[in-house]
Amino acid sequence: MKLSNTSQRRIIIEELKKLDTHPTADELYAIVRKRLPQISLGTVYRNLELLAETGMIQKLELSGRQKRFDGRPEAHFHMRCRNCGGVVDVCDSGLTEIDHELEDLLGRLQIESYHLELSGLCPQCRKEKLCQEETAAAAKVS
Repeated sequence: MKLSNTSQRRIIIEELKKLDTHPTADELYAIVRKRLPQISLGTVYRNLELLAETGMIQKLELSGRQKRFDGRPEAHFHMRCRNCGGVVDVCDSGLTEIDHELEDLLGRLQIESYHLELSGLCPQCRKEKLCQEETAAAAKVS
């Protein structure tokens, strides 16, 4: 499916590609409205769905949470932070070996897609946790 490049669609893609936070449609709508005050939330939702269907962006549906969108269409993994709920890219080349392992293991199948969800702490939450642990350890020593 080929999409026409409307000005609204172009701005939605531009704003999404600037972000590495994997925003929800509502979050992206708030950003896009700064450039297009008349745009509706429905227009943003429809365009995000169309862009995801055509493979121009990724739609992330993680653990029943609100859908998030990624301006990077190439295959890569994501991790959801169990503390803040944020989503971060995991671009470790070692993880891409999973594709080859699956092909070898399940050679008789044609795998068209799969969902791998990583869960843990994002860099900011990890840093905060380490600071809290250091503070707690220092308090025990005192």
